[in-house]
Amino acid sequence: MMEQNEHINWFPAHLKHGRFAKNIEQAPDWNLSRDRFWATAMPVWKGDRGTVKVVGSYAELKELSGVELDDYHRPWVDEITFEIDGETFTRIDKVLDCWFESGSMPFAQLHYPFENKEKFEQNYPADFIVEYIGQVRAWFYYVHAVNAALAEIGAFGEAGAQHKNAYSNVITTGVVAGNDGRKMSKSLGNFTDPNELMDKFSADSLRFLLLSSPLTNGENFALADKDVMDVARKLGMIWNMYDFFTMYAEVDGWEFNGDISDPLHDLTNPLDIWIVSRLHQLITEVERGLNNYNLQDATKPILPFLDDASNWYVRRSRRRFWKSEDDGDKNDAYRTLHYVLVRLSYMLAPFTPFLAEELYHNLTGDNESIHLKDWLPAGEIDNSMLRDMNALRTAVNDGLSKRASEGIKVRQPLASVKLINTISQDTPAEVAQFLIDIAKDELNVKSVEIVTDSESESRRNRALFMT
Repeated sequence: MMEQNEHINWFPAHLKHGRFAKNIEQAPDWNLSRDRFWATAMPVWKGDRGTVKVVGSYAELKELSGVELDDYHRPWVDEITFEIDGETFTRIDKVLDCWFESGSMPFAQLHYPFENKEKFEQNYPADFIVEYIGQVRAWFYYVHAVNAALAEIGAFGEAGAQHKNAYSNVITTGVVAGNDGRKMSKSLGNFTDPNELMDKFSADSLRFLLLSSPLTNGENFALADKDVMDVARKLGMIWNMYDFFTMYAEVDGWEFNGDISDPLHDLTNPLDIWIVSRLHQLITEVERGLNNYNLQDATKPILPFLDDASNWYVRRSRRRFWKSEDDGDKNDAYRTLHYVLVRLSYMLAPFTPFLAEELYHNLTGDNESIHLKDWLPAGEIDNSMLRDMNALRTAVNDGLSKRASEGIKVRQPLASVKLINTISQDTPAEVAQFLIDIAKDELNVKSVEIVTDSESESRRNRALFMT
């Protein structure tokens, strides 16, 4: 069991050689039987001369006793007796400890080896198992113990010979607490009915909050209505972008041609190149988190991207969707925003399934569910554009902060600004000018000067106003 634990990816990782390994090392006694009524009857009969007979199947029991039952639970199974060599056998009145049933789940759910042999062996071990942290010493342990023992004696054929652990990955969750941090309690009234939360804010908002919370890292989490509301508001940015897109697309008669391939190489506008690169960067980060079964890392970059797409890309591109002298640039804007929204539907499908489904159908007209599609890998990334746009936005934020600290409102024009170490020297001139124009507009200045640290008197401020 210790050896097979080394082949399992645990999340959070400290449980692997911590709580779980310590429990295996202690190897606590595990009683096979229980004095219960409602459980699986142990298939053990004892003769009046002390001989013990373990019956291996219903068929064998019928052969021994001539009795076949519709229900093999107590009390009916207790009444079955049989004789062997003149010795009368009566079933002992014990039941099986339910954790043996739980530990047998991987193969018992398919009635293996009596049925579905090929199906079981093709899907063993399971990709992952998930439960709350208390199951580290319970279900996780019992599944591991039962399956490691059976695999060791060759009970699972080739599948067991190659993999003697029942699962490859573990996600361990914490416990959901009430809005005051205490255990959820009706008497305390410290929680809102989840159905009410979903009706008010959407099931997707609640689901996304829980998936992105410390719960998926094995930590406890206090569920507050405000947090669900905040997620709902941020996810709403997707529908804001969708509404903006459809409003102008209908006016201009823009139609989707069915192509959702990576458009990066066909784009010329720096904003389009940036948002597509930013999208692909996001998908890469989400993939990395999901591949490691780290849901917090997978969900963490999603909401910041929505803010980037809505409050920077769409806002800065708004004029491009109006009456334009450059129809090519307008078409690129439509294609880019449509591509971003469709790819978001693919990426969000595991986290916000209802939103993703509706968004996908509305944008593509495809009647097949998004959840039946293959995951689309990330496309290419223009790292230099990501670098320059990120530096520009940081400089703009610094400049706006400096305005605020000086009490100078944005609507008041200023003469010039120096952007320090913002645009790389190897950035093409036309792209640099595009970024400079954004800085002028955002900061409301007449001119922009690009300087390096060596040319600047200050190394602390990215944006220095000169009125």
